Amino acid sequence: MKEAIMKTNVGRTDTIVRLILAIVIFFLGFYYQSWWGAVGLIPLITGIAGVCPLYALLGISTSQKAQKI
Repeated sequence: MKEAIMKTNVGRTDTIVRLILAIVIFFLGFYYQSWWGAVGLIPLITGIAGVCPLYALLGISTSQKAQKI
């Protein structure tokens, strides 16, 4: 069975922004006691994994590795 592996399309600066955004969203969700804090999982996961499905769909990449190829 052929395995589909997504290429890294999230660069270093983008990763840092996503992680900071995730922390802010978590904090606001906790502070306001809202389940919207769970939305912070999206930038957290994409930042850690280095892959954004929306970027892949739109053909965008902020990763320097992908830009050199």
